[in-house]
Amino acid sequence: MSVEPLPRGDAPFDTSGIHRDATGVAHYADLPRSLVDMFATSVRRDPDAEALVELGEPTVRLSYGQLWDRAARVAGGLADEGVRPGDRVAILLPAGADWAVGFLGIQLAGAVAVPVNTRFAASEVEYVLSDSGAAVVLRPDQPLPAGPPTAHDDRSLGDLAAIFYTSGTTGFPKGAMTTQENFLSNIETAIRVTGTDRATGHEQRGLISVPMFHVTGCNSQLLVYLALGGTTVVLPTFNVRAFLRAIVDERINQLTTVPAIYALAIAQPEFAALDVGAVTKVSYGGAPIAPALVRRLGEAFPNARLGNGFGLTETASISTFLPHEWAAEHADSVGFAAPVVDLAVDAPDPAGVGELLIRGPNVVAGYWNKPDATAVAFRDGWLHTGDLARVDTKGLVYVVDRAKDMINRGGENVYSVEVENALAGAPGLAEAAVVGVPDEVMGEKVGAVLVPVPGASLDPVEVVGYLEGRLADFKIPQYVAVRDTPLPRNPGGKILKRELRESTDWGPQLRRRFT
Repeated sequence: MSVEPLPRGDAPFDTSGIHRDATGVAHYADLPRSLVDMFATSVRRDPDAEALVELGEPTVRLSYGQLWDRAARVAGGLADEGVRPGDRVAILLPAGADWAVGFLGIQLAGAVAVPVNTRFAASEVEYVLSDSGAAVVLRPDQPLPAGPPTAHDDRSLGDLAAIFYTSGTTGFPKGAMTTQENFLSNIETAIRVTGTDRATGHEQRGLISVPMFHVTGCNSQLLVYLALGGTTVVLPTFNVRAFLRAIVDERINQLTTVPAIYALAIAQPEFAALDVGAVTKVSYGGAPIAPALVRRLGEAFPNARLGNGFGLTETASISTFLPHEWAAEHADSVGFAAPVVDLAVDAPDPAGVGELLIRGPNVVAGYWNKPDATAVAFRDGWLHTGDLARVDTKGLVYVVDRAKDMINRGGENVYSVEVENALAGAPGLAEAAVVGVPDEVMGEKVGAVLVPVPGASLDPVEVVGYLEGRLADFKIPQYVAVRDTPLPRNPGGKILKRELRESTDWGPQLRRRFT
């Protein structure tokens, strides 16, 4: 099947220094040879500059020289344990300095990092360790390996650098084989789409408040700050007051996290008194964001450029980005294709909605030990994401649903993400999930599970009334259930919609005028 990429539209990103190979895939020119080469360049630039901060008691601070030395000793320790280039080494550590040192030490050893989701169930952890064939596991109850400083710098762009395991809602996790070029392309993309000035990149101080075993924390924060020669500040365990203190005390100028954390942070009574004037970039992603929250973020961080990023484990993080100039007016969009990313929409319906396909040097090499799954998801030169999306004439991407979560209401397609986006602004609502409720006549009707903010109450009738005029009638939930516990999620944070469908007692319909 021949797939033609969509036009880039009004995408405002720098596309200089990009070339296409014989298959049509775009690549950045003049990338470092490897992550080790990238890291070494920053160390040579200023070995005394602050590289990494782990907040806590005590707080750990490492310069670039110290970070290199610790990582090189981990590489030497791994070699002493028999690890050879290409071997897999699993990281089963919490976020912090040791996680970063371990990851970089694995790269210096020429080995392949396997970040393990620490929220996985024990059976899932054991599956990842077995499936990856990890030769060594870095565990929190054991010191990091230590040996004579070692640094393999002979890796090339096509070499495997890490395996990130997805946290799917069904079945066992799949290992996304991430190459050196995948990592380095994402770093370059992050710099370009956020408009970062390379000349002052060493002044960047970013706060990681999301897990480092996810591609956002590792690929689009830690590695980007290291490439720029900036400072990575890690909050090992999220606490909203610690988050706010860190912004001020650590002179943070770049924030990247999920909308829920921003909403919680700026709602704190003490926020108004904080000096957040140093923050110049506020990026978000990973979940729908209400337009009202985008406006509030603009007011809360008046000196910051806002931006919405979208990507997958299989795209090594960023695939699209909505820049500041478009953020408020198009809050429901995930932005434009990244500079080296091509997009296509497979089998679009009359509204232009179809499966989102992605091509680029950020797309991983496939799934480890899963040839059948690889053949399904990575075919004809494109990643078949399983996300349903439309792309408008400007090039703006709107992700409307996962293909498996679309609701077919008597022949009318209802995209759950669209309804969840509309619900996001409802007063007193903390989170919502929209699923199909079986119906003998219509096949499915729209159901919503709502969780109120702590201390608030929700009236389902009022919530449905809030949606009047915001959604077409057939998209408004006819079944609404309110629960006082958080929505069930897998270890990667994805809502377990099948569990919700099966366990929710929907009660009577709220809206009866539809047959």
